[in-house]
Amino acid sequence: MADIEPRKGLPSVHLTEDQFRARVRERFVDPAFRTIDPEIDLVTRIARDAYEEGRKSPNTRKAGAGYHDPDYELSVEWIEASARIAAAAAKWRDETLPTRILLISGSPRSDQTCPGEMSKSWRMLELAKTTIAAAGNVEIDELDLGRITAEYGRSIHPCKGCVSTAMPLCHWPCSCYPNHSLGQVHDWMNEIYERWTAAHGVMIVTPVHWYQAPSVLKLMIDRLVCADGGNADPTLTGGKDPKQAKKVELDGWDYPKHLAGRAFSVVVHGDAEGVRALTSALFDWLTTLGLVAAGPQAVVGRYIGYMQPYATSHADLDRDEALLLEVRNAATTLLGAARSVRHGEPPRHDATLPDPRPK
Repeated sequence: MADIEPRKGLPSVHLTEDQFRARVRERFVDPAFRTIDPEIDLVTRIARDAYEEGRKSPNTRKAGAGYHDPDYELSVEWIEASARIAAAAAKWRDETLPTRILLISGSPRSDQTCPGEMSKSWRMLELAKTTIAAAGNVEIDELDLGRITAEYGRSIHPCKGCVSTAMPLCHWPCSCYPNHSLGQVHDWMNEIYERWTAAHGVMIVTPVHWYQAPSVLKLMIDRLVCADGGNADPTLTGGKDPKQAKKVELDGWDYPKHLAGRAFSVVVHGDAEGVRALTSALFDWLTTLGLVAAGPQAVVGRYIGYMQPYATSHADLDRDEALLLEVRNAATTLLGAARSVRHGEPPRHDATLPDPRPK
């Protein structure tokens, strides 16, 4: 068992009292806060105590029946998130309900913060939404990851890499956050897990940023690792006990795919480089999660205004009628595939869709 001893040795990240106080005070630089400095000092002292004591999940209750250790004190926030995901899974399985499509914009650009202009991804997402809605008997959920850059307190915290220590240490849903002792709160992922779980089909529309996925999209991708083999019972690993998790994995782990069986579509756009690589990466990632490709017309990778000025990119999109038709075709294909796979049938090729780029 010496092989499963956790490896230690990174430099300490512990803050001194003065460093901690300065870090907290950075949130209160507005001169308007000077009228409540004593209250801020009190809040800082309480937060400091939580930090020193490592009170990650201050509100817990016994796990109860159905868990490996029913007496284990589980985070109330995690229990509630897990229950919402279970309810979403039940909704996904209910064949009497309409087909649900999750549309995701992977661009951080927003007209409500620094860029001052909306993203082309959002425009194409709205086109997909209109196309799908016209089919009727469908529920559409739009997830704009750009809200992370524009909305107060909206965050997706980075993955901590638990899976690389042992797969069972990566919990479904993720239990790394919120971590109240470290001030790692406002995490969006529990809601996002629920929305993915309820969906029969998922479409991602995203730009390329430096040959890769934009940071807001990559944050979500990394945090969805728990959907690919994640442990739905944190009591099995004593919470976040790495040695116990290693033993559980080596004793035999079944790597459950919590999002398998949903259909997917991908639309990637760029202006100079990287479209093909990102399209391929997203396709491979979604397939690895167990999702089903909706079909060739549901995977689109194109350049908008290739090597043209950024300033005219929206106008370039307006003129690219072939790409706009490809987005509509991808949306139509995804809806058809989602309706097929939820009833155990393979996606069907729709020969009636117009060819956007006939030779």
